[in-house]
Formats: sequence, structure tokens, C-alpha cells
Amino acid sequence: MTAKLTVGVMFFGVSCGLLQAQNGTASGATAIVPTPGRAPAVLPGKGLAQHDFVYSGESHNRRIYTVRGGKIVWSYDDPAGKGEISDMVQLSNGNILFAHQFGLTEISPDKKVVWNYEPPAGHEVHTAVPIGMERVLYIQNGDPNAVLRVVNIRTGAIEKEFSLAVKHPVSVHPQFRHVRLTAAGTVMVAHMDLGKIVEYDSDGHELWSFPAPGAWSANPLANGNVLITDRLGVREVTRRGDSVWNWTPADAPGYKFASLQNAWRLANGDTVINNWVNEWTKNGDNAPGSVQAIEVTPSKQIVWALREWGTDADGPGGLGPATSIQFLDQGAGPAEDVHFGEIR
Repeated sequence: MTAKLTVGVMFFGVSCGLLQAQNGTASGATAIVPTPGRAPAVLPGKGLAQHDFVYSGESHNRRIYTVRGGKIVWSYDDPAGKGEISDMVQLSNGNILFAHQFGLTEISPDKKVVWNYEPPAGHEVHTAVPIGMERVLYIQNGDPNAVLRVVNIRTGAIEKEFSLAVKHPVSVHPQFRHVRLTAAGTVMVAHMDLGKIVEYDSDGHELWSFPAPGAWSANPLANGNVLITDRLGVREVTRRGDSVWNWTPADAPGYKFASLQNAWRLANGDTVINNWVNEWTKNGDNAPGSVQAIEVTPSKQIVWALREWGTDADGPGGLGPATSIQFLDQGAGPAEDVHFGEIR
């Protein structure tokens, strides 16, 4: 099997457009009436104006949005492709790198493709991290094995690669969703099918692990702890294995959650937790009147709840499902300012 790698600049053959928010919904969208029992009719916080952020989710049309000042100021739409956006990050030059199940793509602010990778048939890619402007670290799900790989997107050279353990090699889709680099230059991997979080060094040696059933994400925190999202909810754990903070849907009475995938710690100590509402399963748990994300304080008070849906010919519109949110108002450094061992 061969993989297809594209380096260069071209127009992506998709429908793209600029959307503007009007009264909390995207231009041209019709607000969805909140589904009774899914969340309060009046939500805390300021809606789209609460934060500036880049947003994407697993949806039919692979959409990405930038929200600033309470308005959607930029959007990207890929209705002609296939797969789902499982991971996304904006670089300091405005480019966006995203993993969309059957490939990795980096686009410029004017929506030109600057790099694209298609894995071999039968393989999937759901997560990627930029290292500087010239390298990308990603995990490729596959049979007989999954691999963690660092590629130079300018030359196409693979600069690092090692295999990762999986539970069922033939079941490719549920192997991995999330990988992140730590400040120490190690990598934190959510082994979804093995039900654990593992930290590896740059040679693939296991340094630390923690049980996490259905682990979706593990975000390293500035204090050295790890923020984990799994079937149990959201937990902050120490490297010794102590849980120093946790949240479950039971901590938010009046709100219904279909599936938690990711959580982000803000500079003020609050935690934002996503609620993925999928577009494939049609039942009450996935009603688009649900909230897409909530922000909770350390004492678990909800200070912001995001519910920005609309309708269009293809189904839910507005912001769509929430999987990846990158906050632009937190004073964080460039997303690409990381290293993996000696690779920078």
C-alpha cells in the first residue's frame, strides 16, 4: 500500500464561504429551538462573545470556524470530501492543520492547501500536532499496526516513526483520536481501544500510563498534571496517579450530554468541556438543541454554555458539533512552539 503526500500550494476543490453571525447564529441559518430537557432555555455567559476561538467538529461537511468579537469571521467548508475532522490547530501564521480521518491537510487563511497527506487504504488519521512550521507529528491508525510518525512537510521525509500497541488491529477506526506533546518534549497518547493514557519519549519508550476507559484525549497542563477525557468524564490527574479534580455530567443538572471528547484548561483555571452531538445517529441524545460546550470553574459552577446551531439543507448548521476548540484569548504561545526529543 502506498500513501499519497502532496507538498505545494493549490486551491482545494471545496465550497468555502465567509459566514457572519447574526443574533447568535450564522448568516442564512435559522436558529434551532432548544430541545426541551436538553439544557436551560437561558444559558449562562455571553454566547459567541464569551471567547475568541477556532472551532471544528466531527460533522458531515468538515467545517472549521474562527470566532472573534462574538462573530464568525472566517469559515471553511468541505462538503465534497469524506471523513470527519477529529483534530485541528491554528498556527501563528494563520494556517490551520487538521486531521479528517482519511487525511491530513494544512490550509492557509485564504483556503489554499499548502500540504496534504492521504494514508494508505484501510488506515485512518484522526490527530496531528505541528512542530515548528516544517514538521507534523501524527498517529496513523492501521492494521497490522498503528504508527506515530514525524514528517517534514517541506521535503516529505519521515524523520521519526515507531509502532503503537492496539487492542484489535483489524478494528482501525477506534484505535486513536488524540495526541499531544508535553513541555518536556515527550508525547501523551490517548489509547482509546486499550483504555489508557500513555506518555512516550521520542524513541517510543513508555514513561507513564494511567487507566482511562474509552480515552479520547489527554492534555498536558502547565502544572505537570494531565487533563483526561474518557467515558468517566473529565479528570485532572498527577503523575503519581492521584485525581485532584474531576467532573462528570452529574455535576451539571439540567444539561444532557451525548458524548464527551475533549476538555481544555483556561488561564483563569476554568475548564471548557465539549459535548459532541453527532449527525449520524438520530435520537434524543444527539439533538442539536443541546449545548456544544460548557465552561466550569474549579468549583464546577457553569459560567458559560455554548449553543449555536442553525439549519441548512444538509442538516445542522451554525457551528455544528464540537470536537476541537482552540482559544485565542488565553495568551498562549504559538501552537507550533513545541519539540519532540531533539526534533524542533
